[in-house]
Amino acid sequence: SEDVLSKDAGECAICLEELQQGDTIARLPCLCIYHKGQVFLRMHIQFQKVTFSGCIDEWFEVNRSCPEHPSD
Repeated sequence: SEDVLSKDAGECAICLEELQQGDTIARLPCLCIYHKGQVFLRMHIQFQKVTFSGCIDEWFEVNRSCPEHPSD
């Protein structure tokens, strides 16, 4: 399911960028969370969000399981 992160939650296992409060995320049935509908561009010291397909969207183009729980 897709929702908005209510508090910072560590790093995304796909892109290794921080999952931050307010990010759009996908929460899988195993309860793992990943960025959805956004990618990050590093510009100097700041991060700026740009809307494209997100980490989990790209992952699911070639995989049908959780990146952290492939046997589920």
